[in-house]
Formats: sequence, structure tokens, C-alpha cells
Amino acid sequence: MALSLMRLGFRSAVLNLERSAAVLSNTSVQKQMKLIHTKVICNGNVCYIQTIQEPRDAELAEYAGALRRNYSKQHGRPEENRRKKESDSDSDSDFETERKGYDRSEFWRRKMRTVHNILDVDKDGLISFNDFLLFSERFKSLGHLDDQQAKEFTDIIKLTWEEQWGAIDPYNFVTVEQYLEDMTHVLNDKTLKKRAHQWLPYLFKAVDKDKSGFISVEEFKLFYQCLGLSNEHAAVAFAVIDTNMDGKVSLKEFVKLGKDFFVTEDETRVSKMFWGPLIKV
Repeated sequence: MALSLMRLGFRSAVLNLERSAAVLSNTSVQKQMKLIHTKVICNGNVCYIQTIQEPRDAELAEYAGALRRNYSKQHGRPEENRRKKESDSDSDSDFETERKGYDRSEFWRRKMRTVHNILDVDKDGLISFNDFLLFSERFKSLGHLDDQQAKEFTDIIKLTWEEQWGAIDPYNFVTVEQYLEDMTHVLNDKTLKKRAHQWLPYLFKAVDKDKSGFISVEEFKLFYQCLGLSNEHAAVAFAVIDTNMDGKVSLKEFVKLGKDFFVTEDETRVSKMFWGPLIKV
């Protein structure tokens, strides 16, 4: 009789263990316990299961990386507050490729770093809306824009900032990395691409002091001075971009060169000289 009871008890224990194993194999439970593993501890004839917390450094690192991807470099500002969200039809992989500029050459990235450095007027490593205002004031201070043109220039600078980088506030900054990502985004968006750099004609008019509709090498030096570059760099660049060697650049040529700088990845194009010497990697 006693032997039968022992066999019955052993069988019940086995059934209970099988039920427990079935419960623990449930997918939802496994997901909840993905950071936990078990270890069997035996003390004489008694064995039990001890749960042990795994090191979480890898998970924490991955989580931190995800946060960095989901938030912009602007003091944790959500990216959707800085610029319009991508179309729902875009795939995640396409979006990541576009954001990181993987489809752009190192030559193009050098050009974008060059422009970022120029727009970073206070040279703190970040572009702010205040930098944009200082940049525009340099051209307006030449005194060659009338009141209406100066107002339009300021309005376009403000609109460009809001369309590309969102809110105008002291905490909205654009790092070099963010500028590269955002310019890739602009070039892949036909609507933004058409409106981008619509302030180029105002830069031309600001340095066209005799209002001839053309700028000479001396007037091009004014352009470079406003960019924070030397007269020597201006003379070299002008000699390159003045392809027909007539000693002048028209408004149409000026705007085309300025836009081509942002679009092309062809290192033979003379437009690479437009914004001055490229930053070395």
C-alpha cells in the first residue's frame, strides 16, 4: 500500500512538472522573461530552480541607440517637430538610408560640411536661427538691397529655417551630422528641393553694388567676405567659375552654380568652388 502511494505521489510530481514546463513554454511568458534565465541548484537529494538576471549592458546600449535614432541632435527634440514626417509609403529601410546619407558620396558630404561651417557664423559647431540672421545681416549691411528686398530676404531666411529645421527658439540647433541628414532629405523631396536656397538671388543682389545684373571679381570678393572667406580665395574661385572668361557672372549663372553645388556629386563641376575651399576630411 505504501509503495503504491509513493508511486502515485511521484507520478503526480512528474505531471505537475510537465504542466509547469508547458506554461513556461508559452510564447507570451517567454517574451516577458527574455532577460531571465534559470539555473538548477541541488542540495543533497533536493533540487530547485533559481532565476538569475542577465547582464543588461547590451540591451541598454541598444535602447540608447534607438533613442538617438528617434530623437534629433537638438537637445532631445523629437524629429517630427523639426521637419515633416516621411510619407507613410516610404519603407523603414529607405528612410534610414536617406537619413544617414548612405546614398551620397564623400565628396558631397565634404561640400555639405563646408556650407555648415559657413552658416555656423559664431563658430560654436552648431547652426542656429541666430546664425541665419547674422548671415543675412552681413549681406544686408553692404547697403545694396533696398528696403523691400531686405525685408523679403529676411522673410525667406526665416521660411527656409522653418521648412528645414522647424521651430525658431534658442534650443533648436543643427549639428554637422544633422545637416548632412537633412540636406539629403531635402534633395530627395521634390517640393523642398524646388524651394531650397531661394535666397540665392538676394545674395547676388546684395553684392551687385552697381546693379548691372552681373558681378565682377571685385563684387565676388564682397560675396566671399560675407561668407567669412578671403579675397585670395574669391579670386581663385571666380577664375574657375567664370568659364567663358568674360570677367562677369550673371544672376542666372550665380543661382545655377549655387544650386548645383548642393545637387551634384560630379567632382569635375566648377560649382564645387562656389562656397569656397572644401573642408578637408
